[in-house]
Amino acid sequence: MHNEIFFETVNISVNYGVIKALNKISIKLYHGEIVSIIGANGAGKSTLLKSITGIAKVTEGKIFFQSQEITNYPPEELVKKGVALVPEGRRVFSTLTVKENLELGAYFIKDKKIIKDNFDLVLKTFPRLEERLSQPAGTLSGGEQQMLAIGRAMMSNPQLLLLDEPSMGLSPKITSEIFNLIEKINKDKKISIIMVEQNALMALKISKRGYVIENGSIVIEGDSKELLQNPQVIKAYLGA
Repeated sequence: MHNEIFFETVNISVNYGVIKALNKISIKLYHGEIVSIIGANGAGKSTLLKSITGIAKVTEGKIFFQSQEITNYPPEELVKKGVALVPEGRRVFSTLTVKENLELGAYFIKDKKIIKDNFDLVLKTFPRLEERLSQPAGTLSGGEQQMLAIGRAMMSNPQLLLLDEPSMGLSPKITSEIFNLIEKINKDKKISIIMVEQNALMALKISKRGYVIENGSIVIEGDSKELLQNPQVIKAYLGA
């Protein structure tokens, strides 16, 4: 674990018209960490990821990746820099095959060896995708589509992976499998991960640190182990 900050947002705000969707949000990520962002529906979690990837315009504050400012960078430039988003609801190209979906993830990579290494890694991480390479992505189960969405992001050779609600719409068993795979990617490839997730218990169990967002502001932050014991977090998000 390096001690320098790998990624951070400094007091960023995002407005949707007159509504302040994010209000002076500061988060940081050290190299090789998984950080969880938890909160209720509509709290601003997805907006935070959209602001990082240049989809939602940051109206104040700054975003830094590897000490370089990337505030409001175009999404494709961020992919080239090593930031990949796995969007909420998976969004695979349903009429294209699994293989074609994965190849699209490597769109900006020119080095054939990197593409091949990443392809091999994705199939090793998600053996089920290997069995379905020639199938249209729309015929996969929800869990397999989530694996494909994560695999497609991994094809872009990211150093920072942003996951938006990876467990959405999945059964507890498949959710558990997806979270194991997220941990594996983090450990094996040393990919740093920011994960927005409604399943707070699962997210905090695999992350190093966590932030709780309410109404566009961070209200609690700390080590995930501490957050799992925090009475406010337990009451609001852990169903106790």
